[in-house]
Amino acid sequence: MHVFLLGVSHQTAPIDVREQLDFSSRDVGAAVEALAAHYSAGEAVVLSTCNRSEIYVATDDPERARQELVDFLGSYHGLPREAFESHVFVHADEGATRHLFRVSAGLDSLVVGEPQILGQVKDAFQVAASRQCVGPVLTRLFHASFGVGKRVRSETGLGEGAISVGFAAVALARKIFGRLDGRGVLVVGAGEISTITAQHLRAQGVGDIVITSRTAAHADTLAAEVDGRAVPWGDLRGALAGADIVITATGSPRPILTRADIEAVTGGRRGEPLFIIDIAVPRDVEPAVSEIEQVFLYNVDDLQAVVQENLSRRSAEIGRAESIVGEEVERFAAWRRSRGAVPTVVALRQRFEQIRRAELQRLEHKLGGLSPEARASVDEVTRLIVEKLLLTPTSQLKALPDEETQIAYTEAVNRLFELRDESPVSPAEDEVDAGQSNRTRS
Repeated sequence: MHVFLLGVSHQTAPIDVREQLDFSSRDVGAAVEALAAHYSAGEAVVLSTCNRSEIYVATDDPERARQELVDFLGSYHGLPREAFESHVFVHADEGATRHLFRVSAGLDSLVVGEPQILGQVKDAFQVAASRQCVGPVLTRLFHASFGVGKRVRSETGLGEGAISVGFAAVALARKIFGRLDGRGVLVVGAGEISTITAQHLRAQGVGDIVITSRTAAHADTLAAEVDGRAVPWGDLRGALAGADIVITATGSPRPILTRADIEAVTGGRRGEPLFIIDIAVPRDVEPAVSEIEQVFLYNVDDLQAVVQENLSRRSAEIGRAESIVGEEVERFAAWRRSRGAVPTVVALRQRFEQIRRAELQRLEHKLGGLSPEARASVDEVTRLIVEKLLLTPTSQLKALPDEETQIAYTEAVNRLFELRDESPVSPAEDEVDAGQSNRTRS
């Protein structure tokens, strides 16, 4: 089975394309189930954030998977291929593994080193697992990616001093207003990004911070954290009138603030600028709002320049993180190669076990007089002899450096011992294999 990845990200697609391919504002679990039900991928995970929509599958035919996944993106989102296909990127096997590990480590994020992405990767896997859409390959891959994220955060300083999207938004606001003292703030949405941004703004000495969210309890909680006040969702337009800075980060599938909404409140501002940072994907604010005089509208892609200023100071940490990713990519590649030898290993063990049992049966007339304890000892000793004989060929077959060599060796073993190729790998045997690999690593 091959690991195959197809997706779009802030590296390959502008926000107007990404928001059309967004899964997070819909039911991600339903998307994964649709993949599993109608396409050839044996396993699938959908990762959807404000910066990326990526589909990971385990498949025996990567080229077929590519065509099917492009078709799926188009049909699921109601888009013609030409609207997005030029922005799609694909990776297979080690390339797909490296990409996911870099994502989990925060190396592929808009804000390099940001910690939220690892939790989003875990959530994506859990959604697929809860819908029974993953198996041994993607389970192993994603758990390995969690380990990469943990290693990078514990063994490097990549996350130390990494500016968040919220910090970048505040930096842009300071370019517009200079000092932010006393400025009125409206935060629309009360999720993690909204919380971080509101905290940064409070630290800059802004005045009134108003929070609104469709979930009133969430707005109340955030208002308490930043010494602000919550208003009902229905009062959103009214709250705009007192704001100098507006932060939007909701999960709405369509804009919640239109040009008409903003024009209705800017007429009485007497030339005072209104700064709006729309962190949501899909966007919360109609792009036409940017055409209004004295309104400064930025989206998540506009934060890129601010973020880049922070990267050069942490280049050494990025290098160390990339080295960890490289180590873990090779570790996973070795495990994936080893799976090709598993059917032969299982068949070889079965053949040796058959011979052992046949010989014990043949010697039954000589062993019949032994006590039950002695019989058990004979059985145990012969079993251990077989295990020791198989230990070296088993480890050697699994450790072969490339697929071509592994195929040649397994064919030779099959011929030498007259093994059958159809020996299946049961889930239990696959779990044992993974467990042995984990014990070796630890």
